[in-house]
Amino acid sequence: MTGWRTLLYKEVLRFWKVGFQTVAAPVLTAMLYLLIFGHVLEDHVKVYDSVRYTAFLVPGLVMMSVLQNAFANSSSSLIQSKIMGNLVFLLLTPLSHWSWFVAYVGSSVVRGLVVGAGVLLAAIWFTPLSFAAPLWIIIFAVLGAALMGALGLVAGLWAEKFDQLAAFQNFVIMPMTFLSGVFYSIHSLPAFWQNASHLNPFFYMIDGFRYGFFGVSDTSPWLSLGIVGGALASVSVLAIHLLRTGYKIRS
Repeated sequence: MTGWRTLLYKEVLRFWKVGFQTVAAPVLTAMLYLLIFGHVLEDHVKVYDSVRYTAFLVPGLVMMSVLQNAFANSSSSLIQSKIMGNLVFLLLTPLSHWSWFVAYVGSSVVRGLVVGAGVLLAAIWFTPLSFAAPLWIIIFAVLGAALMGALGLVAGLWAEKFDQLAAFQNFVIMPMTFLSGVFYSIHSLPAFWQNASHLNPFFYMIDGFRYGFFGVSDTSPWLSLGIVGGALASVSVLAIHLLRTGYKIRS
């Protein structure tokens, strides 16, 4: 194994070695959300006809776990390497910026999908789920994880200490995730907030992913696919440019 495959293997091994923290803990967190919100709101909230609220909640929690963990994987790996000083050993290799991008984003996709699969398998014990369009589920899960892996790469390159990365997570990633329709349908919101939600790319990732389970969604899955694909392309171009120029890693 040479080049990007070696770096990809190293990054996958990095999070897998501490799987109790990087995989099991996010699954437990998602299950707590499911138990608390599902128990409290099951009889009070109805979103789609013939779809229980707990079932509606599961795809949102799965996708939220995928997105958050994909972002955390690439961003935490880069910032740790920069702070500990071992990034220099990677800079000494003849790896191109494309190899860096594929390896970091690829490992983020792997971690996101592993955590998402864990949440889905655990949730099946609590509520029955349908799979109306499995291909849409796979497409949005992979594209969403890749988008967040690339965004995590940008954040990791930009941040110079853990405080800056934490600020990016707390003031950008978390609000956009929780305001994307994980716990509710945007049709239940006032008109102003419905329009605001349509400006959030996280909404389209979760809504398109949810369509794969129920065959219904708040917006067209093709529109969601176009917006998510465009966002992925834009963030990827930015990340590759920063890697090519050595932004904050060569000085």
